[in-house]
Amino acid sequence: MADDQFQFDDALADGLTGLDPVLRWRLVLGEAADNGLNNPGMGRDAQAADAALEWLYGRDEGRSERDIMGQRRQGSGDGQGEGESGDQRGAGGGPSQLSVPDWINEVHRLFPKETIERLEQDAVDRYQIHEVVTNPEVLARIEPNPTLLKAVLQTKHLMNEDVLRMARNLVAKVVEKLLKEIAEEVKPHFHGAIDRRKRSPMKNSRNLDAKRTIARNLGNWRADEKKLYVDKVYFYSRSKRHSTRWQVILLVDQSGSMLDSTIHAAVTAACLWGIPSVKPHLAVFDTEVVDLTEDIVDPVETLMKVQLGGGTDICKAVKYGATLIQNPRRTIFCIISDFYEGGDSYGLVREVAALCQQETTVLGLMALDREANPAYDADMGKKLAEVGAHMGAMTPGELAAFVAEKVRG
Repeated sequence: MADDQFQFDDALADGLTGLDPVLRWRLVLGEAADNGLNNPGMGRDAQAADAALEWLYGRDEGRSERDIMGQRRQGSGDGQGEGESGDQRGAGGGPSQLSVPDWINEVHRLFPKETIERLEQDAVDRYQIHEVVTNPEVLARIEPNPTLLKAVLQTKHLMNEDVLRMARNLVAKVVEKLLKEIAEEVKPHFHGAIDRRKRSPMKNSRNLDAKRTIARNLGNWRADEKKLYVDKVYFYSRSKRHSTRWQVILLVDQSGSMLDSTIHAAVTAACLWGIPSVKPHLAVFDTEVVDLTEDIVDPVETLMKVQLGGGTDICKAVKYGATLIQNPRRTIFCIISDFYEGGDSYGLVREVAALCQQETTVLGLMALDREANPAYDADMGKKLAEVGAHMGAMTPGELAAFVAEKVRG
């Protein structure tokens, strides 16, 4: 059984804490478990929870999550719950046929937050029920979370002006929280570059001059104890290097598979904008390149301008990014993509090689998000690494640490 099926099992079981254990497992496993569990009776809320689960997972043509865990037979009712496609599938023989707003209301009434988020995620990602983020009544009720942020970005082209305004508010709430979290990861790395020529009385572990501290305290070495007693600790001072700013050029593949990275790149760029030693640029690309640097301080505006899908011409994006470089040796050139090149593959390798030869630091990131789990064209990744690019996957905090290390020299 796949890990996500266990996660669903755990989330659902946790959401039913407080119920009789037999009834709890009946809801987890579905109607097929009635006989094995001696057909436990269900009260009104338990029936409603069962109907809400069947409304979502009963629409599978194959096996639903609960089928996988409990071999639940697919319901034969004609309940709806259709997405934007208008496709109608049996949603089980529950006591009622729920609309999307009804289902959202029931889910929020019956389950805790963790379970709600999992159900909403499956509704959007697995079953493509676009009405979850395009129905004004649902948007007014739903709790903002990263899954819904991605759903809005994927479906905003389906929204009329009023719905888009509501969806934008949802995006703003999620981005505000994400911005705060990523800023806490990014900004600690930029407290001014270490100045190794000066000493400082500021007792901060980041500034520790370990070599001088050991040298000045060698007279306190106790050979019999094999210990060095330290009377005085020395620290480096820090200086802000405004006149030697580093360019950080972020080129972001806006294909659907890179959506998580697109979101995190926009927020990370906003965090880098206020750092004196760094000058960030942000551009997104498919077969065309759109420079979003003027919107970099407003990641909501940035994300609402992203157009997901289309082809991928990485070479074209790299050529554009190269025109932004002012000082090659003080530039971090970051390509965030799965590296499945739809344009000129040979040209891409050639352009990256040229950047590396002029001593520009080139980062090829297959993922920039909290998980940093890359999915990419391994062959292209190998070719770019061979010409000098640093290939990998990073969290925003890891990218910030990499940039800060370069800035400090």
